[in-house]
Amino acid sequence: MSEYRKETSELDARAPEGPLAEKWTHHKDHVRLVSPGNKRRIDIIVVGTGLAGASAAASLAEMGYNVKAFCFQDSPRRAHSIAAQGGINAAKNYQNDGDSTFRLFYDTIKGGDYRSREANVYRLAEVSTHIIDQCVAQGVPFARDYGGLLDNRSFGGVQVSRTFYARGQTGQQLLLGAYSALSKMIGKGGVKMYNRHEMLDLVKVDGKARGIIARNLITGEIERHSAHAVILATGGYGNVFFLSTNAMGSNVTANWKAHKKGAYFANPCFTQIHPTCIPVSGDHQSKLTLMSESLRNDGRIWVPKQKGDTRKPNLIPEDERDYYLERRYPAFGNLVPRDVASRAAKERCDAGYGVGASKMAVYLDFADIIKRIGADGVAAKYGNLFQMYEKITDENPYEVPMRIYPAVHYTMGGLWVDYNLMSNVEGLYVLGEANFSDHGSNRLGASALMQGLADGYFVVPYTVGDYLADDIRTGPISINLPEFEQAEKAVKDRLAAFVNNKGSKPVDYYHRQLGKIVWEQCGMSRNAEGLKQAIIDINALREDFYKNVRVPGGVNELNQELEKAGRVADFIELGALMCQDALDRNESCGGHFREEFQTPEGEALRDDDNYAYVAAWEYQGAGVPAILHKEELVYENIKMVQRSYK
Repeated sequence: MSEYRKETSELDARAPEGPLAEKWTHHKDHVRLVSPGNKRRIDIIVVGTGLAGASAAASLAEMGYNVKAFCFQDSPRRAHSIAAQGGINAAKNYQNDGDSTFRLFYDTIKGGDYRSREANVYRLAEVSTHIIDQCVAQGVPFARDYGGLLDNRSFGGVQVSRTFYARGQTGQQLLLGAYSALSKMIGKGGVKMYNRHEMLDLVKVDGKARGIIARNLITGEIERHSAHAVILATGGYGNVFFLSTNAMGSNVTANWKAHKKGAYFANPCFTQIHPTCIPVSGDHQSKLTLMSESLRNDGRIWVPKQKGDTRKPNLIPEDERDYYLERRYPAFGNLVPRDVASRAAKERCDAGYGVGASKMAVYLDFADIIKRIGADGVAAKYGNLFQMYEKITDENPYEVPMRIYPAVHYTMGGLWVDYNLMSNVEGLYVLGEANFSDHGSNRLGASALMQGLADGYFVVPYTVGDYLADDIRTGPISINLPEFEQAEKAVKDRLAAFVNNKGSKPVDYYHRQLGKIVWEQCGMSRNAEGLKQAIIDINALREDFYKNVRVPGGVNELNQELEKAGRVADFIELGALMCQDALDRNESCGGHFREEFQTPEGEALRDDDNYAYVAAWEYQGAGVPAILHKEELVYENIKMVQRSYK
């Protein structure tokens, strides 16, 4: 047993019995219900108002529950869901190319390298078709073909066209649809909206999630909010790396506070590196820009065959170009999954074939598609993406290839949830990217929007009632309980400690240092020696942070440095857990690539005999190894095999 791990019990996902294709229908038919009259007696808190949170809050309020929704932005429209550009998957088979619910289920399991829960993934594929109908009814302007039918395109890891899209603005358009539904319920009084509020702790009463402590980010006031259930839909933790494609405000604080109150954090080392991002240009950057995976539909990725070739790309002849994805993976070509494409780009650059001033980039070339359908045709499909690239790089991608390199994008890990999307803490539900449930060790492109809306519109509205049926006589939860008082005091003490600290280093210094450690030792590749050192380095960084961080300003005012300090403190602890999880998993799978465990061709080498489980970690204290709980993964409908995209 590793010195960094203690192991205890196995977890029960509480997935229904019976045939896979009937589990969800049977489950819905047998869960307990809350009558319309009783729903008016029940309060639900929803933290986060991106696609998962907005759809959940709107749906639950429409059903009759009293909903309180919280976001740290000035409007739910600012949620990071808007940045998901490329599309949303659904198994409608409009292209008549062989797609089906089972095919989407299989592609998702395989794409996640057989590390996700079978029952949840099939349900996701099953409800995917309803999402499209819901969004069309809301007026989402999906692209349509010449005859007026909804159009589709392909994404990585599949051989069908199942991705619905709205140019390069799919996330934004879907969020506007969910926001319209949320706004309707705010107007009708079903949802009370708390903008510019940040959750800083979870409140448990008798072991159940019964509320949160939130800070009004404008006034600094600390507020108590109670409910019969709490739903977290707060997104992923990619900003632990400092540089990522996430919005600057994206953080792990809500999830981490729940983790410190007993919620298990599952598979934290499963982070996704996206292959098509604009390369880092210098130390001045605070975030990275994603170029949608949809571009790999028509763009061809290559590097010069000659090391250190400094010629302009348009001057390099065709026979001197290495279309390395097409060469290595002929069946899928440029549409291999993200983890495969990212590692392949890193391998080429590390071998000396990188392009651009930094030599840490590859070309994404659109010359062929421009010849085939013309620049106007390309602009109709990808125009805003091309415009964005030109504004950032001052290069015209209609004339020269884009330069891209992998960057941190999505996190497959998150709080552990059962089939009902409830964590191991009773009454605490977790939706979308904030949970771990559907993507295994690698998410296929265009599946994030699918999961967020599936969880919010079509899963939690059914499953939450099964839990709340016991609360119809509970009555309102008092915010004067000792548990609320204790949680509020702990929050105030933490904030006061930050502003009263007499340090000299800004918060961003520690965030950058953490990001460098985690990127180098727990990024695209990891090894045991580096991970052990990273844990030591992160624990030392944490001690230095609390001694020497400087947070100007006060508590009872708008103070963005104070906000960042709390978030970075949580990122530091999370970073150590990520490295512990990666060190404990002695295999490679999906986005988790341990250098000691790879095939002769450099592909991920799983160990299904010993690691076919979800690793769910129980918090023991800062700097103290967490306790491991396992959920064994059993595949009854598909066979675990070595992934091949050749």
